[in-house]
Order: sequence, then C-alpha cells, then structure tokens
Amino acid sequence: MRIHIATDHAGLEFSRTLVDHLTNAGHEVLDHGPAEYDALDDYPAFCINAALAVAADQSAGVHALGIVFGGSGNGEQIAANKVVGVRAALVWSMDTAILARQHNDANVISIGARQHTVEEAIRYIDAFIAEPFSGDERHVRRIAQLAEYETTGDIAGKGVDRPAATEA
Repeated sequence: MRIHIATDHAGLEFSRTLVDHLTNAGHEVLDHGPAEYDALDDYPAFCINAALAVAADQSAGVHALGIVFGGSGNGEQIAANKVVGVRAALVWSMDTAILARQHNDANVISIGARQHTVEEAIRYIDAFIAEPFSGDERHVRRIAQLAEYETTGDIAGKGVDRPAATEA
C-alpha cells in the first residue's frame, strides 16, 4: 500500500521512525515534509499535500492512505479535511483508529505526536492500515451524504440549514 505522511516540527523525529517502520512492513511511503527541523514551520501545506496525494491516488485506483501528525494532531486533521475526498480522523486510541476505518472509511488519520508515545502511535497506525471499511449500508449512506455536502453544499432531503447571508 502507498502511505502518504506529513507533519510539522513537533512530529519530525517521529516521522523518521514511522517511515522506517512502514517501509519495513512493505509499504511505499511518500513523505510530504518537512525535510528538516524548523520550530516555526507551518503544517498546513505539508498536510494538504499529503491529503491531495491520497485523494489523487484513490481517484486513480491506487490503494493509498495518509497519516498526518503534529503536537496535538488537531490542526493537521483540519488541514487534511480541507481536501475534497479526504476523510481525516483524529486518532487517540485503538478504538478510534479501528472505527475511523470501519465506520467512516477514513483515508487519513491524524495523531498528536506530543500526546502519545511512538510505540502507541505506531500501534494505532498499524491498526488503521489493517482495518477494512465495513461497507455497512448506514456507513455508506452517511459517507455519501458528506460527499454530497462537500460538492453541492446540501444534503438532499436532510434539511441542511444554511445561514442567511448577512450584510456587512
């Protein structure tokens, strides 16, 4: 499987360990940065590039997932979720890693490098990669609703309330 990763300075050392771990497990790993430590770096471009690569690979039929991480994982998840077709989940336990795939067909996970040991994070990542999407009708339906909203700004028949525009 192809795995796209990205981080910020908080996860740089972890990313090097992760690349080795995933490569040794037989995955093709593409690191979207950063390449060197910079305490003032900005994670959005790194994470968006990884997410764009996951979405492009999946659209092309390539089996790919993504992993983004930083201090908390929150900003990295938000950045990845700005990419159309990406469902990034913040993972903080084995259950959230497994359910992200089973129920949400998440294609990117985000982990807080300052919130977990390297060993914990690797366990979550391995579980995420190994877990298939359940394909249950209710989960397929909900994912389709998210995709519909992402492309149209509405979910047909579901009464999505959009606030009225306000004048400045």
